[in-house]
Amino acid sequence: MLQEIKDLQRRAVSELLLKSAKKQELTFRAPTGSGKTYMMADFMNQVLAANSDVVFLVSTLSKGDLAGQNYRSFCKRREEGVFPKLNPYLISTEISGEETLYIPTDYNVYVLPRDLFKKNGRLMAGPMTAFLEQLTRGELFGGQNKRIYLIKDECHQATNNLDEISPKFFNKIFNFSATPNLKRGQMPDVQISDDEAVQAKLIKRVEFGDETDTVEDAIRKYEEIKQQYLSLDINPCLIIQISNKEKAEEEWLRHIKPVLDKTEHQRLKWMLIVDKDKNCDTNDELKKLKVDKWKEYAKLPASTIDVIIFKMVISEGWDIPRACMLYQVRDTKSKQLDEQVMGRVRRNPRLLDFETLNAGQQELATTAWIWGILPQERTKTTQVSLWNDEQIQHKMALKTIRLKSPTERKDFDVETFFENRKSAVAPEDIFTLYRKLQGTETDLQHLCYAYAGESVDKWKEFMMNISALRHQYNQYICNYEESMVVAEKETSFPARSYYLETGNKNSAVKSWVWRKTTNGAFTFDSDAESEWAGILQDVATKYSVRIEPGEFFNEETRYLWGKNFLPNSEIRYEYYADGVHSSYPDFVMKDHKGRIHLFEVKSVNRLSSSTIDSAEYEDKVRHLKDCYRACSKKLEGYIFYLPLLKEDTWQITRFCNGEEDMLTEESFRESLK
Repeated sequence: MLQEIKDLQRRAVSELLLKSAKKQELTFRAPTGSGKTYMMADFMNQVLAANSDVVFLVSTLSKGDLAGQNYRSFCKRREEGVFPKLNPYLISTEISGEETLYIPTDYNVYVLPRDLFKKNGRLMAGPMTAFLEQLTRGELFGGQNKRIYLIKDECHQATNNLDEISPKFFNKIFNFSATPNLKRGQMPDVQISDDEAVQAKLIKRVEFGDETDTVEDAIRKYEEIKQQYLSLDINPCLIIQISNKEKAEEEWLRHIKPVLDKTEHQRLKWMLIVDKDKNCDTNDELKKLKVDKWKEYAKLPASTIDVIIFKMVISEGWDIPRACMLYQVRDTKSKQLDEQVMGRVRRNPRLLDFETLNAGQQELATTAWIWGILPQERTKTTQVSLWNDEQIQHKMALKTIRLKSPTERKDFDVETFFENRKSAVAPEDIFTLYRKLQGTETDLQHLCYAYAGESVDKWKEFMMNISALRHQYNQYICNYEESMVVAEKETSFPARSYYLETGNKNSAVKSWVWRKTTNGAFTFDSDAESEWAGILQDVATKYSVRIEPGEFFNEETRYLWGKNFLPNSEIRYEYYADGVHSSYPDFVMKDHKGRIHLFEVKSVNRLSSSTIDSAEYEDKVRHLKDCYRACSKKLEGYIFYLPLLKEDTWQITRFCNGEEDMLTEESFRESLK
């Protein structure tokens, strides 16, 4: 797994721990496929390690066996030694008629399928209240004097019965969801944004299909992608979403089945699931099995089902990482695409070994194709594309920097390193060593596997010397003269991208490489970024490479500069800061002398009005400076900048040929002449 993914998840959990000390109820938002259950387990493990008197009650949806999935995930992490403080129990009402329902009190994580706790249910009849009272009652009264923290998984779904007893039993409440219900006050206190998750390769970026594309267009695209997916050892699938049960037959018979019945598509395997066991059909041998078995088979990476046709809601509790396409059958009454539904096709199917894939495979594993009506929240998303992608990408062919992994080192041999070291006097047990491995940098994990192979003894030897190896690794990776190399393949702006609309507009920005699908000014992530874009717009018209009007645009001259929109971007420069990270400069410009200028905009004005830790911010800037200084030395003709806005004045740090100097806005403009 990429180090950036681990860092992103750890940051979110750390922030949740920090804020939980100050608030009684918090909401955590992370996109579907970003490891929400893993982060939940990490959070609980850390709380339990510090507070043995805490018990967690995890309320989750009953449908799709989501509660069972969570329970098994918690058990697995405990057994692997990753989160050893977890002691999970799955609450169930499956007892014989004469038995009394009883919930044991010697666990610390209880997973509750939400629908079990309902009126006239066995839990509501008394056992749940008795269980909670036993946990919270003082020791003098025969209780355990525990504090109960309630986690509402998929909190956008109502939990009215639990809400009624919350004041009496629950000390803290934590809401987890990809789509918190803002109308219920579930404003995210901690969140991983979609852009952050996409940038870290945690979830797939989205390519939205054309509004005029038909079901057959989507199926043709699927068959094209299916051939490419063979290199991932995964059979992909296309999900087709129909409106509802009432319109299912009409949409199936009119729009979908005639296409699948065509000769050129008859080899595709499909299944139609409209209800739990009604209005279901398939052209696969699965027809002999119960519908529940169809769903389980469809999730497998090697499943031969190509097309899955579902009714409108296919949201929580059904994970199918091999799904990479979603098509919504349109009619005038169709609902908008739900974020939960879109999340079904955004999981990275090769998350755990992503770094072993080549560039083409990585691109494939992190791309989802979606046709449909965007949800209301997505109206803030603006699609952008290059005015002429081939011409611009050719003119703006960029070199990037990557860090070599330890396995690429020619001057370091692990076996020789171990020969000169003494064995540990009191070696740690294998479970402790495994936990250490899970917390080790991704590069060192790969070095471990490369060295040990199938040998347990070599694996233990490696892990018992991990501290010394980490010291060697840090010395190597932080020596950019040795570890930095120019990436083999040049890159450029992607042909298409998107950004989230903000209030930071700049109507002056017009003649750059981008065009968008909506009218109005481009917006930017911050006031500082918007202001710097205005400066670049002005200097670009004087000093940047001109792209004359022609076949693809004819209203005005364009200039070779633009925002490095994160979705789909490969314009990045790797550096090390307790793990390998990537810097994606905010703007790129090519001047009339052929020089490449890259800008990462910062502002200290932001710090006074945000929760950003100033020490952490300064540390990141320091690492960026080290990165840009080294990159500018490796890449002739590339100039890196850190423009910093302080009050209303720009302080611009420039890196050229490995040298660092300071510029004002005026001297920056002069330097481009």
